[in-house]
Amino acid sequence: MAQAQEASNSVRSERARGLQDAILVVLGILVVWQGLHWLAGDVAVSSPWATVSRLVELLLDPGFWPNVWETLYAFGLALLYALLGGLIIGVTLGGHRLSGEVAEPILVALYSIPKITLYPVILLLFGLGMSAKVAFGTIHGIIPVIIFTMNAVRNVAPVYLRTARALRMGPLSTGWRVLLPATVPEIVSGFRIGFALTLLGTLIGELFASQRGLGFMIIRSMERHDVPTLLAVSLLLFLFATLCSWALLIVDRRLNRRL
Repeated sequence: MAQAQEASNSVRSERARGLQDAILVVLGILVVWQGLHWLAGDVAVSSPWATVSRLVELLLDPGFWPNVWETLYAFGLALLYALLGGLIIGVTLGGHRLSGEVAEPILVALYSIPKITLYPVILLLFGLGMSAKVAFGTIHGIIPVIIFTMNAVRNVAPVYLRTARALRMGPLSTGWRVLLPATVPEIVSGFRIGFALTLLGTLIGELFASQRGLGFMIIRSMERHDVPTLLAVSLLLFLFATLCSWALLIVDRRLNRRL
């Protein structure tokens, strides 16, 4: 009983420290932001209050939400393709050692290439609009998922694979029932990175090949030198990415604790 109480107190203390650290980080960001505003002025950086006020105005504007849904739809499709494609390719390459050894340096080289250099090819293949945004987002996010999944499959305990062979399980059944569950923690880690890069790729796609979306609003705000709107949309994206990354981090930690 005493040990359970002590463990409960330890968890509460850890959560309190985490909340305190988060508050300090937010306050630090606001102080730096306000300082930059005082140094550069409204022409370069709007104040935190002005930015939040502009964000509230946008959220209350019915004309703003079609841009939000456009970005979410493109990002959702790109994330789905990146995750499913990365899982399938990663499990396949990880299960076949020779193919994985050949593909790994190629994937690392592709991962290091600035994806913006591929944008003319994407436009030629997919044209302007939704398909180009989804393709560009998928290209950004799929490679980390492949690499993490492939390495996770390689690190699976050999006893699992021997058991699958003893049970006469086929390749598809082994991948689904043995490899995938054993590699979930590392796959989630790769998904966290792929999530951020997919969002980045989708927004970059909207900067150059879209007539609607949050990325389109950012580029239009830059053209008009509308600093409050530019920072308000950026703040919304920052909050969305931070909350989603925080949720994925919690899932990642809980999965690793169970192992």
